[in-house]
Amino acid sequence: MDIRERTLEIIKRLKKEYPESKIALNYKTSFELLVATILSAQTTDVHVNRVTEKLFKKYKSIGDYAHVPLDTLRKDIGSINFYNNKAKNIRASAAMIIEKFNSNVPQSMEELTSLPGVARKTANIILSNAYGINEGIAVDTHVKRVSYRLGLTENEDPVKIEKDLMAITPGEERGNLSHLLIFHGRKICQAKKPKHSECVLYDLCPSRDI
Repeated sequence: MDIRERTLEIIKRLKKEYPESKIALNYKTSFELLVATILSAQTTDVHVNRVTEKLFKKYKSIGDYAHVPLDTLRKDIGSINFYNNKAKNIRASAAMIIEKFNSNVPQSMEELTSLPGVARKTANIILSNAYGINEGIAVDTHVKRVSYRLGLTENEDPVKIEKDLMAITPGEERGNLSHLLIFHGRKICQAKKPKHSECVLYDLCPSRDI
């Protein structure tokens, strides 16, 4: 079984194991997803969802975020790590979307990454989940750890990991792969002590003896 065949088998098994796998962030619009994803850096999805539950009721439009006083937005997200910079980036991104993109969240990697606070991982999340565009693969800490343990990459840099995963993953499965590895990383392939006895990928894993 070559690495592409093994990747497809991994996806097949994880789909069966986690049929509910999807993004954990709550949102209704592409801009709400952008806000939630910016907030999620160095912060748990559970905590982000608690904050955005109130935030999304208070701010209804992109214009609301663009025109809110910065101090007010800071207070609204004050329990989030790095809330100061995140507030600046959210407000600036909202203004830029209104001015440059006709109040529509962009649908290309180049345009999304031109927004303040939006790097490639965030752009991949928005493209895949808001628009169904799998231009790349979002690489977070779980994807990085699990893909390395499974031997799908030998790199530690997220950009290089993404490139490796894209080379072995069919386009229609790229969004799924990210969600599945995140679910598996949280539940089974945990950082400190992976649960080998419960792992459906045990026989496929070159790191099973760690």
